[in-house]
Amino acid sequence: MKSPVVKRSIVIAGHKTSVSLEDAFWRGLKEIANSRHITLSDLVGSIDTERKHGNLSSAIRLFVLNHYQAGPNHEGQHRPAREIMMMPPPAVSVLRAE
Repeated sequence: MKSPVVKRSIVIAGHKTSVSLEDAFWRGLKEIANSRHITLSDLVGSIDTERKHGNLSSAIRLFVLNHYQAGPNHEGQHRPAREIMMMPPPAVSVLRAE
């Protein structure tokens, strides 16, 4: 059985590295880069610089997930990565049956 995770090479800040991502995350990452009119390498470079822990592949998955969960702003555009990464997690309301 073929793994849904594909190893991909990308150049970040002049050095070649590889990330292992599912096709859906890779497509999402490319869409985000296109919508921001920046190169895929520049977007991945900013994700790499901003990540606090974990490996780059995980940071990319979280970035793409957060981007699409955040939804568009009032101008119809998705929020910048820095804004999403700094956002606190949404509050969870717990209802208890009495």
